[in-house]
Amino acid sequence: MVPRRSSQHSVILNAVKNLEVQVCARQVRHRPISSRFFAIAANDKKINLSLPQFMDQATANYTKWLYLFTGVAVFVNFSGLFVPIIGPDGTLYAGIAKTMVVHHDYINLFAFGTDWLDKPHFPFWVTALSFKLFGFKTWAYKLPGILFLLMGAYYTYLFAKSLYNKQIALWAVLILLTAQHILLSNNDVRAEPYLTGLIIASVYHFYRSYTPNSFFHLLMGCIFAACAVMTKGMFALIPIGGAIAGHFIITGQWKQLLNWRWLIAAILIVIFILPEIYCLRRQFDLHPEKLVFDKQNVSGVKWFLWDSQFGRFFNTGPIKGSGDPTFFIHTTLWAFLPWSLLLFAAIYQLIKKGIKNVQGNEWYCLCGSMLTFLLFSASKFQLPHYLNIVFPFFAIITAQYLYYIQSEKSIRAIRIAQIIIIVLMLTTISALQYFFQPGYFSAFTGVVLAILFIALLFLPQAIADSTIPGIIFRTLLATFIVNLYLTTVFFAALMHYQAGSEIGMWLNQNNSQKLPIVQTGDDNVWALEFYSNAPIIYMNPDGTGPLPNGPFLLYTPIPIANNLAAKGWHIQTVKTFPRYWVSRLKPAFLNKATREKELTIVEVVLVTKYR
Repeated sequence: MVPRRSSQHSVILNAVKNLEVQVCARQVRHRPISSRFFAIAANDKKINLSLPQFMDQATANYTKWLYLFTGVAVFVNFSGLFVPIIGPDGTLYAGIAKTMVVHHDYINLFAFGTDWLDKPHFPFWVTALSFKLFGFKTWAYKLPGILFLLMGAYYTYLFAKSLYNKQIALWAVLILLTAQHILLSNNDVRAEPYLTGLIIASVYHFYRSYTPNSFFHLLMGCIFAACAVMTKGMFALIPIGGAIAGHFIITGQWKQLLNWRWLIAAILIVIFILPEIYCLRRQFDLHPEKLVFDKQNVSGVKWFLWDSQFGRFFNTGPIKGSGDPTFFIHTTLWAFLPWSLLLFAAIYQLIKKGIKNVQGNEWYCLCGSMLTFLLFSASKFQLPHYLNIVFPFFAIITAQYLYYIQSEKSIRAIRIAQIIIIVLMLTTISALQYFFQPGYFSAFTGVVLAILFIALLFLPQAIADSTIPGIIFRTLLATFIVNLYLTTVFFAALMHYQAGSEIGMWLNQNNSQKLPIVQTGDDNVWALEFYSNAPIIYMNPDGTGPLPNGPFLLYTPIPIANNLAAKGWHIQTVKTFPRYWVSRLKPAFLNKATREKELTIVEVVLVTKYR
């Protein structure tokens, strides 16, 4: 057990007496007390000091509110379940998993009908299983990722409760489930929801494997760690190993660090990732003639163990970037909203107080998150969603900071900061509604948002007045409003500009003659492949490729269709669609007055004769 914050017994007893006086005063103002027990570690033994009996009901009511808000947070995370999959990455991954199921091939990864080497297999296996159970549906693709994220929230609760107490654990869960990029990633599902759940689960089980000794927890930690590696690569071990080893090193627990259990863990992880190595060897290493990244003799195993991660880190692989050491600092400012300012303060205070009392603090969360953060910042290839995997650690750090705040000055500063953030967030979606004009706002959505807004104005002070819990509840309600609007209104309207998915769903209803479907390769071709019930044939923009013998339907930008017509093709326009790369939003597109200039018009044409 990690020691909790401690002080001399006499100081504690005096604090309890003072608290009893404050409790009576706060009852008059209807302020609930957030916890029934103070837990103090003294020589690794807990001393539990019960609050007065009359606080039982207030504590129970407060906990019920926490559970209710957690339920709403879970609902908000599911609110984008039926919004079409965002391309290019999401639709690409969905298409790969669909190909697995259609061809009953769970070893080889294919995209565009050719071998694909970029991500490991685990998320595709899980998604393929979901497709087998529920069919090729949008929600069937998103559901596993969201469930893995919720698993991560559960393990965040278990880990925080083990390190601190139940209230901090519940706060940590709420902070995690309402971090902005977590909510966005549960709509735009990629590998990160899987990783977020797997990494915090592995850290928790490794922590429990030696407090006390438990082979079961060691085994579970290895299974989750191996699945994380088979989701993203070897870098997934950095936050896991950093959390456990970092705590041991800082607290000087060298015997624990060098314990035999970690050798066993390494062996087990290697054993558990053998399915991935087997699949990559079968698809690539045994076929050196295959052309991958415009090269032959490409080793899939080497790519998995080194190139996919370290190649990007050192910028030596086929996929290159240009790193910015400050990228993840300003990314955290918006990605961890509405808690980012509190996170920065929490990290500062944790380090400041931890230096003075190294043995009295846990260092798992700080080491697991900051080691990963620093390595990502030094990398040459950086994307915002990379940071999601350390959000459970960030949530726990922020929750424990809020829990231990006592200074009225600090509480007042936090209240002002959070009110400013809330106003900015609400102003942002109001401006988005005004300029974007989504044109879709159901009565149900309007009623729900109105209820949440009224709750924002009146509920927090009724539950917790101006205390830290009141600030948290107010922030949560604002986050619910913002993200329910984004998923049910903004993204629902935005996805009409992803032409591939729109065309795929339209063809499913309007291709009564079952004509073959052909599309030209462009920047975002995977949406049509996933959403079309019929197989897709790829054609080069110049008209070359394995085309059908008879008439077919062609999806292509208008300029390409005009060029083909100039070559003598017999082409008849069937339907046109506006297209925009919806994952790269620009102000000119978001403004309805200037949007038309940003759109590309694509069309479905009937080709009756070519060549």
